[in-house]
Amino acid sequence: MTAGRLDRLHRRLDASETALDVQLLHRSALVLDLASTAIFDPASTVVLADSAHAARAAQDDDRIARALIESNLTRVLAETLSDREEVDELGDDAKALQMLAELRATCVRVQLSRRFLNDGVRACRQVRKQRFVRWFNLAGRTPWPETFEMDDTPPPGLALH
Repeated sequence: MTAGRLDRLHRRLDASETALDVQLLHRSALVLDLASTAIFDPASTVVLADSAHAARAAQDDDRIARALIESNLTRVLAETLSDREEVDELGDDAKALQMLAELRATCVRVQLSRRFLNDGVRACRQVRKQRFVRWFNLAGRTPWPETFEMDDTPPPGLALH
């Protein structure tokens, strides 16, 4: 029973990591699309585009480097989209409004995906710490699960009214 549970937890971790990766890539793609529109000032456009490009390029980096780069993208988004009134003024055209709404939803999905991953890591660690699992080496050569720590706070300007 414990071996089956451990196997299910490891599969859940793999699925959670994939889901988080998809959401992070989707967020960086949306930021690139937003940066290519004319709704931001030129300086903000450059900073957003650079951060989004770095996030997309960090896909193959180690976890710590990627988490730092993704946190930087979060920080840039928070600085650029800090005021709700300014964000409302940005979205004069329907396409920009749609993109901002999609970015808001994606930021929430990033939060949820990271939370699911980290919860799965904690559950897996608890099972792997059990004496029975250690004695019989039920985890095999599977690496010790690690949480993904990054700032995933949605931009304040995208908060719902």
